Parts: sequence; C-alpha cells; structure tokens
Amino acid sequence: MTSFASDGIKLARERRWQELMRSAQDGDNAAYAQLLSELLPMLRRVVAHKWSGMLDVEDVVQEIIISVHTVRHTYDPERPFMPWLMTIATRRSLDAARRRRVRSAIETTVDVMPETFSGDQTKTEQESSDDQEAILRAMEQLPDGQREALELLKVQGLSLREASAVTGKSIASLKVSVHRALRAMRGILERRI
Repeated sequence: MTSFASDGIKLARERRWQELMRSAQDGDNAAYAQLLSELLPMLRRVVAHKWSGMLDVEDVVQEIIISVHTVRHTYDPERPFMPWLMTIATRRSLDAARRRRVRSAIETTVDVMPETFSGDQTKTEQESSDDQEAILRAMEQLPDGQREALELLKVQGLSLREASAVTGKSIASLKVSVHRALRAMRGILERRI
C-alpha cells in the first residue's frame, strides 16, 4: 500500500470517528457503540506496540475506554479526533506504567503467606461485593461536579493538573469538590449502617 493510499485511509477513518463522536455527543447511542467497537482493535494495537510486555494491554484499553466515556463531553467536534484520543491513551498508559513501577518497588516475594485473620474475621466475597455496590450507589447520589471530580481523581487516578485539563475547572475547585464528595459519601454510607 502506498503512503498516499494509507494517508487516505487514515483521513477517512479520522472523519468517520469524528462524525461518530459528534453524533454520540448529540445522544446517538448507536453511533457511540459503533465508535467504541471500532476503537477497541486500534487501541489494543497501539498499547501493545508502545508498551510491549510492560503492561496488561486489556486493562489499559479498558481504562482508556472508561476515560473516553467519562470525558467525551470535552471533545470539540471541530477539532481532530485522533489527537484527543491519543492524549487519553498515552495518559492512561503512563498511569498504568507508573502504578506497575510503584507496585514492583514495594512488592516482596513470600513463599508462604502468613495467616493474619481466622476464617470468621475475613470478609466474604458477597460482603465485598455489597460494599462496592454501596459505594457505587453513594457515588450516584453525588452532584455531577463532585462525582466527576471523584471519578477522575480517585477512581481513574488522574493528577489534579490532568483532571483540571479534562474538566476545565481550577485545581482548587477540584480539591473542594473531592473533599465535599468524600464527606457526602461518608454521610450516605453511615446512614446506610
């Protein structure tokens, strides 16, 4: 394939994804589903190529898709789609690499795991699942700005600067939103008990 033909394919793909995202922003769920299904194979190739052997490709691709979903309202349909997408993909890949590096630095190999709790004191899988569902329900009750700040900073692990770039909010505003969100969630979860 000539470079000219390859450029034509890339340009057509760029326009298609730009249009699908524009439709998705207008509420077209079918266009959004189509866009995500077309993005997946390309994102797998990009992550596997750039981070070969260093990252769990599927985990990183899922984080990228979650970020796209979370910040899709920030995409400007008048601008190219691929740079916006690749910025997200690069950030999620760097986050995963950073987490892996930190985890590797603090991990210690243990031949036999010591028993720390008796079987009665450990949480059952069902209890852990119930806790996660309670947290998700509590997050759903938060105002949009607080929930978004919490998702970006505490769930996705974005830095304050990155979250500020994504949301357009100041760092101070994001700190206040997260503080209020955590306080509100604590109250919601305490009422549940």
